[in-house]
Amino acid sequence: MAAAAPVDAAATAQNIIEKIQELVAEKGIDFAVGFLSAVAILIVGRWVARLARGGVRKLMRKRNVDETLVLFVSNVLYVLIIAFVFIAAIKKVGVDTTAALAVVGAAGLAIGFALQGSLGNFAAGLMLIIFRPFKVGDFIEAAGAKGTVEEIRIFTTRLKSPDNKIIIVPNAKVTGDNVVNYSAKETRRVDLVIGVSYEDNLDKVRGVIKAVLSEDARILQEPEPTIGLLEMADSSVNFAVRPWVKTADYWGVYFDTLEKLKKRFDSEGITIPFPQRDVHIYEQKEGAA
Repeated sequence: MAAAAPVDAAATAQNIIEKIQELVAEKGIDFAVGFLSAVAILIVGRWVARLARGGVRKLMRKRNVDETLVLFVSNVLYVLIIAFVFIAAIKKVGVDTTAALAVVGAAGLAIGFALQGSLGNFAAGLMLIIFRPFKVGDFIEAAGAKGTVEEIRIFTTRLKSPDNKIIIVPNAKVTGDNVVNYSAKETRRVDLVIGVSYEDNLDKVRGVIKAVLSEDARILQEPEPTIGLLEMADSSVNFAVRPWVKTADYWGVYFDTLEKLKKRFDSEGITIPFPQRDVHIYEQKEGAA
């Protein structure tokens, strides 16, 4: 009877080994099925994400939406779909997604606090793209800078100054301050102040200014140019000269009108005074109190 103990022990060990093999085989099959399902979800999900991104871009472009907004919205949609697909895939292989989502949420909150400035620029960029207070090619003044808009990005706006410098302005500063769009309207008013001497005939001066303006085809006749007496200053009588022009002709008319008026005034004998001061010297006689 004593010899039966080793036989029973061997049988028990064999039984345990078989049970382990069966468990491994069973779990291995489940893991393999889950893994293949996850791969299938990733493949199909990526295809769906790309299809959705292309469809959104096509629809938005058909409606003439700004290209920057088209790319941004389509890419965000793509990332969201991929994130959802990834969570569904890892869940298929037995990963607990609840804890993972909690960690991701906490990390996102911390990153949000750390990137408050960037998120503000991001939100401002969306506002600029959606409401479009200006577009590429417009000449604007924003956040203390002047220039032609070259690019409207998600975080910054790129300007080119009149002297060909690149100015990068954070979008939060653009939306947080006044924006002057000089290109928004088709016409602009040129504001000039022309000073003449107190000895000059005002009617003659007005006639000369009117003649100079009428000779320039770029100056619009409607609305009619304004020529009015602005002020009687310390050294001159100043006229406000305000013709209307197409926006693209503004600076050309501005410079040319000043030059033409100076030359015409010289030929007509009209004086353009400069600030001066009269000094009176009184001589005191010897012996006077």
